Order: sequence, then C-alpha cells, then structure tokens
Amino acid sequence: MAEIQLNEIGARSVEPAKLRIYIGAAPGVGKTFHMLNDAHLMREEGHDVVIGLIETHGRKETAAQIRDLEIVPLRVIPYRTVKLEEMDVEAILARHPETVLVDELAHTNVPGSKNRKRYEDVMELLDAGINVMTAVNIQHLETLNDAVGRSANTTIRETVPDSVLKRADEVVNVDVTVEELRTRLRQGKIYAPEKVEQSLANFFRKGNLNMLRELALRTTAETVGSQAAQYRRNQGLEQAPMPEKVMVCLSARPGTEKLVRVGARIAGRLATNWYAVNVAAPEQDHGHGDPEAYQRLQEFQRMARELGAQVVTLNDRNVSDALIRFAQQESISHVVFGQSVRSRWDILLRGSVLNRFLAEVRDVTVQVVPVAKEVRRG
Repeated sequence: MAEIQLNEIGARSVEPAKLRIYIGAAPGVGKTFHMLNDAHLMREEGHDVVIGLIETHGRKETAAQIRDLEIVPLRVIPYRTVKLEEMDVEAILARHPETVLVDELAHTNVPGSKNRKRYEDVMELLDAGINVMTAVNIQHLETLNDAVGRSANTTIRETVPDSVLKRADEVVNVDVTVEELRTRLRQGKIYAPEKVEQSLANFFRKGNLNMLRELALRTTAETVGSQAAQYRRNQGLEQAPMPEKVMVCLSARPGTEKLVRVGARIAGRLATNWYAVNVAAPEQDHGHGDPEAYQRLQEFQRMARELGAQVVTLNDRNVSDALIRFAQQESISHVVFGQSVRSRWDILLRGSVLNRFLAEVRDVTVQVVPVAKEVRRG
C-alpha cells in the first residue's frame, strides 16, 4: 500500500476543517477498510470520530472493520414506490463531530436529498467546521473521464470535479498490485461470483488496471507536489516562478467537453488557473437561431466553472483575431483546441482558426483534441 500524506487531521482549532481523500485505482483495493482503520486509531487518540455513511458492498472484512464506531443513522427518503437510504447531512450537522467518515464521494444522491451529489454534502460539512474522511476511485475524477472510458470501454457516469481533490489537505493512495487485486476478485472479495469472469475480461483486465494504477499514483503525487509547492511559496521558502496560464477554446460543437477535461487536467498538473474562452459575434441571438447549440455551450461553460475555470466570452466577428488577442494579452502558455475532420477545400474556403493561431502566436504549447465533425445547416 502506497501512502502519501500532507498533514494529520488534528483536533478542533481555528483552522478550516480538514479533508482527507483516500484514492484507489479500482474497487476492492481497500480504501474503505483503510479509512475505517485510521478512524479507530484516531478515536484511540481521543478524537471524536463518527460514521456518516459507509458502503461495505457486502464485503465481510469491511463490515467487520466498523466494529464499535458511532454511526449517525441514515435518512429514509421515499422515491417512487420504494424507500431509499441516504446520508443524513442535517443529523451530522446537529451531532457536529470532530471528524466524519463519508464513503463513495462520487455518489449521486436520491432525488429529494438536500444536495444533488455527495461531494456537495462533503463541502457543506467542511463549511460547518467538520473534518471529513472520504474515498473515491480514480476513474471518477472528472478530467480523467475520457481516458478511463477509452481504456475500460465503459462509461463512467458519476464524476467528481477536480476542484474537490484540490481542496483536500491529505491525499492517501491505497495501492495494491494488479495481480493481488485480480486475486481478490477471483476469491469473491470484490463482486459476487457471477460477476467475476465478466469483470476479469473487462474492467479488471491487466492493461486497464495498470493504467488506472498509474493514474492514481500520478494524480496523488501531483496533488501533493502542487500543494507542497504552494505552501513553500506562502512561507517565502522559494521564489514563485512566473505562473503558466491555460486557455481552452470553447464552441458549441458536440464533444467539446473533452477539451474542458483536457484543459482542467493540464491546469491541475501545472497548479495554475485556466480560462474557458468562447467567441461570439456581437449580434449573436443567444440561442434563438440554434437552441440546441446554445444549450450545449451553456453546459460546457457550466462544466468548466465546476472544474475551476474562469469562463470568458469574447465579442468579435473574427474568432481567430479574438483568440490571438486574448492569448497575447493574458500571456497564455498552453492552449487547447478542438479539431474536427474537415476537407482541404473547406479549410481553403473558411480558413482554419488553429492554423492562423499557430502562425501568429509564439512560445505557446498547443494541444489539439479531436471532436465531432460540425454539422452546418443551410
């Protein structure tokens, strides 16, 4: 088990509440078990620790690890014809422990819950001064969604903005070897027996697990490294370099969400701020001409904000001129463009924003992300 920590979750103080995130490459590596073990150690040291929600997934070892930890009862929410249980945020706030355990960070709450997503519950608890220990698998990070989807040949529907990871005071990578994880799967310690063979052939393929494991280790190291560098700068221990800046060129084209994730990922690695930039003609009708395209653009901008971008709309009839001017004014160092498959004749007729940008702007790293071909009407 590889573990990287920044600082300990301590007793109550005037400092903001602490967030500790346990990250794993896949289900079954032992994130929840390790989190429960740490909770027992903290309680033995005199800390007030309770369970807000723990998902055992039917694993006997995990259930046994709860032992005598105090559990805040779940809230029962009627949904259609059934009654479902969710974490009771209000009850935890009323109990106001020093630290609360909240499993399955990427979970989408049942309709009728106080917040839409569990990570929003966590943010509310932190704002109330309650330390939180939580767990998530690496594939649920928003900016890794596309990469994991391609490797695992699956769609990850529940995601967590990378800004939540940046908020963490501690990141613990719970790591086991690929062979150990596949052995646990065969032994029925992760999924029910009828799911084992299918899982071994799909998500738990060696190549996919190796990729996920590398992502988990790299993400943890990047998070710890950027926070440590920020601490040194805050303490005056080193001279902060000129900050790099990232710009993502937004459009209403389907597939632009890939650009947003790539840009957020680059900004995360560089530990810097980033811009999501859209160019609109001054007379643009705000969606009346193409409501679907307008809604897509609004969704891409919302996603960019959630991932920490400063969303900018430039009013200019010439897209190339606007992007070049913004990049030069803001000293942008990294740019993410989307590029669809276009004929050479189409490029000659309409021009290429990317080609014009490359011809005009120097000393900028440009990354081109393939997206869907734009369908032109009329």
